[in-house]
Amino acid sequence: MAELIIQTEKIKNNIKYLSAFFKEHNIHWSLVTKVFSGDKEFLKNVLTPEVIENIDSVGDSRLTSLKNLREVNPDMRTIYIKPPAKVYADEVIKYADISLNSSFTTIIALNEAAKKADKIHQIIIMVELGELREGINRSELVSFYEKVFQLSNIEIIGIGSNLGCMYGVEPTYDKLLQLSLYKELISAKFNKTLKYVSGGTSITLPLIEKKSVPKDVNHFRIGEAVFFGISPLYQKQFKDLSIDNFEFTANIIEIEEKMLVPEGVISDASIGHSADFDGHDVTGTSIKAILDFGLLDVDQKDIEFVDSGLEFVGITSDMLVIDIGSNENSDGTPKYKIGDKIRFTPNYMAVARLLNSKFIDKKYL
Repeated sequence: MAELIIQTEKIKNNIKYLSAFFKEHNIHWSLVTKVFSGDKEFLKNVLTPEVIENIDSVGDSRLTSLKNLREVNPDMRTIYIKPPAKVYADEVIKYADISLNSSFTTIIALNEAAKKADKIHQIIIMVELGELREGINRSELVSFYEKVFQLSNIEIIGIGSNLGCMYGVEPTYDKLLQLSLYKELISAKFNKTLKYVSGGTSITLPLIEKKSVPKDVNHFRIGEAVFFGISPLYQKQFKDLSIDNFEFTANIIEIEEKMLVPEGVISDASIGHSADFDGHDVTGTSIKAILDFGLLDVDQKDIEFVDSGLEFVGITSDMLVIDIGSNENSDGTPKYKIGDKIRFTPNYMAVARLLNSKFIDKKYL
């Protein structure tokens, strides 16, 4: 089978590096592991005590993943990083110490579930700052907090926002300052201390060194920078983080010289075909290879050939077709043969999908 290779030591070093970086800037942080979908082997190999000792919490957006976190390390502090569905209130209380919230109805359900479990559940209330994803409207801020403060088994520990994930609204100083000022408003109005202003994600990292993050913004939720070493703001490596932590390899199951243009009437019946054959030489041929994965495993747009001389031709549910050029080395010997592997560099979405595919082997180094 095709295989995803995961460099666990490099990922662990990234976590340690970021822990030291955030400590230097007096920032708490939560490690977001959702790209791994609760894979227990990953959790055991990477989230060792010396790696997570300086992390405030480990978070995910899926309850099954939080459950696996609990099984691997029952004492690990966990955070559910999206507003929960009301129907799963009991499970959220069971597996998450903290959750991000924007619905009072759901928070009431969490309060009732926490009562039954004899727990105090901590929440961060999310505020809408323009990204149009989760978050209460700013005009409702004071009344919303007032209602939640009255609940017996809910402890509000912060205020937060999400920027840059859906529409790419940048987390500018002015945006983050708004969040910081709302924290001051709530603290003054209700004489309450909010521990966290959670306004940072991987996209916000470059702003720290530019001193473009207000001092009250003291909690970051980080996933992509840990696993891929980059900040999405500029799609560049962040400081000395490792960026080559994943490689995807697939097996060549066929090599044949075939026509450039399909023969017959082309319809929309098949999936994954994307080539436009207008203007192509109908008599031309090229050497094509078929690989042992398809759209059920990953979208070809999310992976990049390590060998720049290869080209994508087409994809179906379980096979990828590529053009391998002349398939000759400089000495005339075949460059690729049946059984050889083709290497790819996967992006974030590719890794997330590959880890979810039961048809892809995973290798932890």
